[in-house]
Amino acid sequence: MTRFSVSGVVWFVIFIAVLVWSAIEPKDRATWVLEVLPAVVGLFLVGWCVLRFPLTPLVYWMILLHAVILMVGGHYTYADVPLFDRFSEWFGWQRNNYDKLGHFAQGFVPALIARELVIRFEVFSNRGWMSFFVVCFCLALSAFYELIEWWVALVSDEAADAFLGTQGYVWDTQSDMAWALSGSILALALLSRLHDQQILELHR
Repeated sequence: MTRFSVSGVVWFVIFIAVLVWSAIEPKDRATWVLEVLPAVVGLFLVGWCVLRFPLTPLVYWMILLHAVILMVGGHYTYADVPLFDRFSEWFGWQRNNYDKLGHFAQGFVPALIARELVIRFEVFSNRGWMSFFVVCFCLALSAFYELIEWWVALVSDEAADAFLGTQGYVWDTQSDMAWALSGSILALALLSRLHDQQILELHR
């Protein structure tokens, strides 16, 4: 995705369209701000990268997918996304599991971003250590996000329950990190070859 490519315009239009939709009468405005803020920050970082440090198309589109997941969760709150309410009925789940999709993406997408950076900056000479670092980074990122949720819960009674999204599940924090860990491992297992090809194409 170059500075003025058609794919870049499509990427931006999709992001803005979902953001505007998400902002129209969200279920809880405070929760919407908390959930959507990372996506908006990501938009500015993507803009900087397009101009200064172009990334692979794979990473750009994965960032967009993650942003859409965040914005949908912000609009409905993670505990009340209608499609996953339907899934709960079909599969007999005791809770709405949309937040688990979000935490899976929290490992899957950052794994590709971290992988691209450490490869292009030649941080590791051994691919095994690189993969180990990427997985550890994603797990640390997930743990830090859980700390942010805890801090928000301490300072904000109004948005805490919707932002935490525990839905009464006592192991919610641990399962969130497990989903992020699984996402990071799966990203490396499924997309490393394609990612390597696109990284090589950037240098041609």
